[in-house]
Amino acid sequence: MNEARAVRSRKEEGSSSVDAGHSYAILLAALFAVAAGLVGSVALMKRMVLASDVISHLALPGLGIAFLLKGNPLVGGGATLFLGTLLVWQLQKKTELATDAAIGVVFAACLGIGALVTPREDLLEALFGSFQKLSLAGFLLGTAAVILVVAFLVGMKDRLVLDLFSPELAAATGVNVARLDLGFLLVFSLTVLVGLRFMGALLSSALIIIPAATARQLTSRMAQFVVLASAVSLASVAVGFLISTLIFETSTVGPTIVIVSVLLFAMSLLKKK
Repeated sequence: MNEARAVRSRKEEGSSSVDAGHSYAILLAALFAVAAGLVGSVALMKRMVLASDVISHLALPGLGIAFLLKGNPLVGGGATLFLGTLLVWQLQKKTELATDAAIGVVFAACLGIGALVTPREDLLEALFGSFQKLSLAGFLLGTAAVILVVAFLVGMKDRLVLDLFSPELAAATGVNVARLDLGFLLVFSLTVLVGLRFMGALLSSALIIIPAATARQLTSRMAQFVVLASAVSLASVAVGFLISTLIFETSTVGPTIVIVSVLLFAMSLLKKK
């Protein structure tokens, strides 16, 4: 009798642990969607959309090395993601390259290195992510990252807006434009890092770009634009997650989320200006 109770207790504990782990993952995915919408709005207004699309690929070498050494993929991916971001910023400053060109150079190197070192059995997860249960510590770290992203965007709102309209005027009023650009690139990279677990290195920036483009089709007012971008991003995650888990029954939710966001963008094109 005691043994039966012990077995039943372990099963219940395991079930509650799984449920909690998946709940944490769902909540963090929702928070990532909101942050992605906010960051994507600024990236679109800064005309960094194409450049932003490849920032997530900077994580690929770190992911590959982490998989190869049986380490934590997010630690490896985050390391090369932020190092690549700093390198892009330095290239932009020292060589006077445009942001797109600087990121393109670093992107090509990272893609080649990542494809070379990533074990073939882990390549799919590295590229497209995987929806798995999340520990409480992982959820808290992810939530802290999202809070940091939102705090930066809210705190630097006036400077970012001024820089959007006239970098020269922003510099004349005392704004350190180079440091502001670095801060935004780091915030963008941090948002990508939060989404790496679900979307992978290939798709995580797509959820930053496509909802912002959708929102831009629906409104020209900045406040509405930012809110709509986050709402579209959140809807894409929710619908994509439901389709992947209930219909396709797969843990690789990234492609479905991107397809949903693309469909929403296509619907936004029907709106008459």
